[in-house]
Amino acid sequence: MLMPRLPTTFDADQRYPVDLHMHSTASDGALTPTELVTLCAERGLTHMSLTDHDTMDGIEEAGRAAEQAGLCLIPGCELSTRWQGVNIHVVALMPGGLQGAMVEGLIQQREARIQRAAVIAERLEKVGLSNALEKARLHAGSDRPLGRPDFARALVAEGVVPDWASAFKRYLGSGKKGDVKAHWPEISEAVSWIVDSGGVAVIAHPLRHGLTRRKRGLLMDTFQAAGGQAVELVSGQQNPDSTRDLARQLVERDLYASMGSDFQSCGPRQHEPSAAHGGAPHMAASPAAAPARCVTRPAGGRLNHSRVIAKPGQLKAKSAMLYRQCLRTGVTNEPIFSDSPGKPSETPHRSVDCDHS
Repeated sequence: MLMPRLPTTFDADQRYPVDLHMHSTASDGALTPTELVTLCAERGLTHMSLTDHDTMDGIEEAGRAAEQAGLCLIPGCELSTRWQGVNIHVVALMPGGLQGAMVEGLIQQREARIQRAAVIAERLEKVGLSNALEKARLHAGSDRPLGRPDFARALVAEGVVPDWASAFKRYLGSGKKGDVKAHWPEISEAVSWIVDSGGVAVIAHPLRHGLTRRKRGLLMDTFQAAGGQAVELVSGQQNPDSTRDLARQLVERDLYASMGSDFQSCGPRQHEPSAAHGGAPHMAASPAAAPARCVTRPAGGRLNHSRVIAKPGQLKAKSAMLYRQCLRTGVTNEPIFSDSPGKPSETPHRSVDCDHS
């Protein structure tokens, strides 16, 4: 089956059936890889990437499902890294699959997550969550490395906190007892794993790291110097003016633009309100055709290596209303959490502690 080519431009009036950042139960997503692929097919996607946190364990299952559904699956993952003391996520788009330096890199990431979970459990036991590791494992539902969301569910289930948001506000958010700074690699090292393995390195959701414009530019400079090629121009719910400014930063550095929903679930899990991130969910958008608001320079049509993503160019909008509507919802017109069906949420995304993995 011949797959349609990726667009050479992202036009203001078009939706694009591409989502290059999503999660499954292989990390902190609510859907299995097969269920996620099925949802993407139902939403009309033609190209997707499964990018679970620090693992590619779901790729094989997703690949089988994608073949049956007629979707083009780009293997990938989302790496946890450090830059100047800040947690920065880097999406690895791996057209050739898991190979090269990424093999050892993901082993290293898994071990870092296991060690971090043990420290989080030890700290949470001191605030009233007995047998924290075992209870978090119960809520994870598998033997994957545990993340903070698993401990948040355990805190709620044991009555230590009333809800998911409170778990992060009191114990797991940035600077709290359960916010353990794992031994993540420096961003330059992680980028080298990706590039040396034939992949494309993409800075994930750059507007959610709480950086000033200047610091975001310095991050991009470090990232690019290490071999990084792209930045997510559109990711979930975003402010249109911020997105336009971000596009300028990409153009100045000749970086590619990627887009992805950062999808996790079709709705809040039990005990997980949509306000978990201070008014807007971390995974604010569902995988769907993407109304990107920029016109881009051609990057070629076939899906391989740097052609996975397109160059940002001059932004345009035929009407301010349409412009705000499309950029507010990021990569979809159907955000999971909205004020009413079909109506995008007006709640802005707060750029604080975006790493809830």
